Amino acid sequence: MEISPAALVNASTQMQQQQVAQAAQVLVLKKAMDIQSNSAVALVQSLPLATSGPLGTQLNTMA
Repeated sequence: MEISPAALVNASTQMQQQQVAQAAQVLVLKKAMDIQSNSAVALVQSLPLATSGPLGTQLNTMA
């Protein structure tokens, strides 16, 4: 089985393009996750904390 140089160059170019596209997709995903994380933190911080009374002031844990 013999592979032509043109086919080899074409395959290499396609592989590089796929790697670049994948890297861009990962960066977009990371940015979206950062935005979502920041939004969740802002939402949690905007909620009032319970400081007195029986609700929301005690944490029950079981091992």
